[in-house]
Amino acid sequence: MSLLFAMFSFSLVMSISPGPVNMVILSSGANYGVRKTFAFVSGGTIGFTTLLLFIGLGFYKIIDLYPLLLKYLAIAGSLFIVYMGYLIASSKPSLGVKEQKLPTFIQGFLLQWLNPKAWIASMAGVSLFSDIENNKVFLTFLFIYFLVCYLSLFSWSVLGDKVTILLNNQLRLQLFNQLMGGLLIVTAFFLLYSQFN
Repeated sequence: MSLLFAMFSFSLVMSISPGPVNMVILSSGANYGVRKTFAFVSGGTIGFTTLLLFIGLGFYKIIDLYPLLLKYLAIAGSLFIVYMGYLIASSKPSLGVKEQKLPTFIQGFLLQWLNPKAWIASMAGVSLFSDIENNKVFLTFLFIYFLVCYLSLFSWSVLGDKVTILLNNQLRLQLFNQLMGGLLIVTAFFLLYSQFN
């Protein structure tokens, strides 16, 4: 029982804590609502769970052999996060019918695979909750993480949707988008800086 609690706690802390994916979801929830953000939430959840499975099946051994691979991934991921931040910051606020591009399932999936935070969380989770002699431990962790991640990311979309009460005019919504996009870009540079120091 304590192992299950540890798996749940680890999954919750890693999923609910602010990061690039959560910032995009918060902004999308505020701009488009929960329902239209759900595809991105699903992409982020499935993308992370697939990454966790990929690393759990042994890809971390390749990273041990080629540590520069993680640095190249951090560069590519940071550039993608900057791109997503630019899209959010430059999006035009619309309080009526929204015809702008919604964050997609594919973007959510890719953002997890290019997110250094997701790689670190996956490698830490695999090292903590995988047992060579018992695959059931890792599969249980994978299942728990999937559920917790879905609920955590979904809660960010609900929070974004509820914050629209404060963002009830175009100027406030535009400032919010610029703030979220700017924070995402700063996060990308911080993640990149932390990989090289």
